[in-house]
Amino acid sequence: MPFCTDNRQGYLRVRYCCQARAIENQCYVVMSGNVGNLPNVENMDINYAQSCIITPCDFPFARDGIAAETTENVETVAMADLDMTSLSWARAEGTVQNLRDRRFDLYSVKWSDGG
Repeated sequence: MPFCTDNRQGYLRVRYCCQARAIENQCYVVMSGNVGNLPNVENMDINYAQSCIITPCDFPFARDGIAAETTENVETVAMADLDMTSLSWARAEGTVQNLRDRRFDLYSVKWSDGG
């Protein structure tokens, strides 16, 4: 999820939404934000970010749901080993199985072959 925010409040709004998507969809979310100042670029004069890699909150993942996190407002790279088998386990046998609890009586998905 690339993002560009100019203060901590804006950043936290994006961060909490990304954490919710990781939990709801049982997926990894990588947040990559702009840091530093670009004084000669309109609307980019101030940036605030703390990039991170967010995981679902379940047993195979980090306790706080964060695989890696950078220092706020520091130009750096976050790295983590992401295990796809942990995602498969969480979806099939995790404490919450969001994808299995869908209400097909309320909605349906119909795929089109484009033809």
